[in-house]
Amino acid sequence: MEDKKATTGRLKIYKFKLDALLDITLSINANLPTEDLLSKYEYILRSNLGIGKILIFKHSDTWECILNGGFPKHFETIDVGSRLLSITEIAFVTPAMGFEGVDIIVPVYNNNVHLAFVFIGDIEEEGEGMSPVLKHLNFIQTISSIIIVAIENIRLFKESLRQEALKKEFELAARMQKMLIPDNSQMPKNPKLIVNGFYYPHSGVGGDYYDCIRLSDTKTGFCIADVSGKGISAAILMSNFQASLRALFTQDIKLETLINKLNSIVVVNAAGEKFITFFVARYDHESGILEYINAAHNPPVLYNTVTREIRHLQASCVGLGMLDEIPVVEKSELVISNYSKIVCYTDGLSELKGEYGKDIGTGVIIRHISNTRPVENNIREMIKELGLPHDNPSTFDDVSILAADFVK
Repeated sequence: MEDKKATTGRLKIYKFKLDALLDITLSINANLPTEDLLSKYEYILRSNLGIGKILIFKHSDTWECILNGGFPKHFETIDVGSRLLSITEIAFVTPAMGFEGVDIIVPVYNNNVHLAFVFIGDIEEEGEGMSPVLKHLNFIQTISSIIIVAIENIRLFKESLRQEALKKEFELAARMQKMLIPDNSQMPKNPKLIVNGFYYPHSGVGGDYYDCIRLSDTKTGFCIADVSGKGISAAILMSNFQASLRALFTQDIKLETLINKLNSIVVVNAAGEKFITFFVARYDHESGILEYINAAHNPPVLYNTVTREIRHLQASCVGLGMLDEIPVVEKSELVISNYSKIVCYTDGLSELKGEYGKDIGTGVIIRHISNTRPVENNIREMIKELGLPHDNPSTFDDVSILAADFVK
């Protein structure tokens, strides 16, 4: 009779375990949310195994308490890294461990790495102090592992969806930003002035920008700029800057006034967190007068093909957004009297590494433009030599180049 009773009891336990595992598996396959899975798990352990208190610490980016059924609130702040990672097997808690009210700690692994710890407390006892929980620790560890891994998979799936959404937004931002950079088909190409741009963003979106604007029948404005930093925030600031520049830049505005107005706009929009280095010029192809201001940008290179003179158009004031008000803004002016070329660029080009790991600077530009061939051809040859955009291992930033032939 006892054997039959014991057999019936064992069969009942086996059926309970199978039903519990089946219920959890069906719930996982039904894509139930994490909260529902944890509720089922807690019900199985507390109602069927007589466990009074359950707490789970789970690791994702950090350790966090994802379930607290009955333990004091301060348990949720336990430093898992220093106090639990040494537990590699099911542990029966002793007073020396300092977890009052906890009877058993069950570690859960995934790919041999700690994924979770389950605290069990207030277990019911039967007979002479024997708890049924002790008979079912392997089952508890198994069902805990199934639940925790399922919850981790839910988190990873949500994270992959989030990353995919961010990727699509990033790609859209890159396309939108590229639309702000004028296509070469829109650049001036006439007997007096030929302008070409070369734009190689390093990571889809960034803070580089150049532009060329027809201001009148004889005057053309052009510029190049670089926002400090990278990414979406730099791209947003640059798009706002482009709109402001196009609204303000006219054939008559003093370049000093333009710089001060743009500085005020950048100060407000960047709130002191970013600044913009900026070179702006206005060229009158009838008079040959080139007026410009360099606001802390890399000095453009100007080459006179007749005299073979090289000039660097140096900075004359601080960058936009560095100060609330720029104390001194100095405009420079020169006359283009012979066929000349100008190359404006961002530091993504000049800071490429050359021999012995040093920045290449402007030497490579000078070497390529020191001839009478069109500057467009010069720059394409230089880009090929430098392996841009993908074949140069030292490329770590956006590379932008604006180049022009002043034909006289």
